[in-house]
Amino acid sequence: MSQFLTQNSEVIFRLFLAVVLGMLIGAERIFAHKEAGMKTHALVAMGAAVFILVSEEMAKKYINIPGFSPTMIASQIIVGIGFLGAGSIMFQDNKLKGLTTASGLWVTAGIGMAAGFGLYGLAIIATVFILLVFIAMIIVERPIRKISGDDVDQPKS
Repeated sequence: MSQFLTQNSEVIFRLFLAVVLGMLIGAERIFAHKEAGMKTHALVAMGAAVFILVSEEMAKKYINIPGFSPTMIASQIIVGIGFLGAGSIMFQDNKLKGLTTASGLWVTAGIGMAAGFGLYGLAIIATVFILLVFIAMIIVERPIRKISGDDVDQPKS
């Protein structure tokens, strides 16, 4: 078991970082009373990291095959998360809901991709920025919503 952990320490760390960063974003979403919480964001980030790790391994194995491009896997993550995000968007009572949830899932996949590629600084900085957007914008939006007559007590997603 020790040898397994040693041989796979980089992979384990990349996946662990993706999960932890996804969970941080999901925790904020729970505080904001949104449906997509810690598990969803952690799974999106980890799933993206897994696909990146798979594409790296495939690149090593199949690099000499004409027409093979491991970058196609990364681009398909973005498309797949787009479908997941689209499913979270609803039109209800003449209002569009779920856009922030969809965009949060999309950027969480990007953070997972960064962790999967080993771009740890990028993944951490992006997580800090998304949390800043989610948290700071609540403070900034409240007076604007009050002036516009929008419901102040109900943060929009």
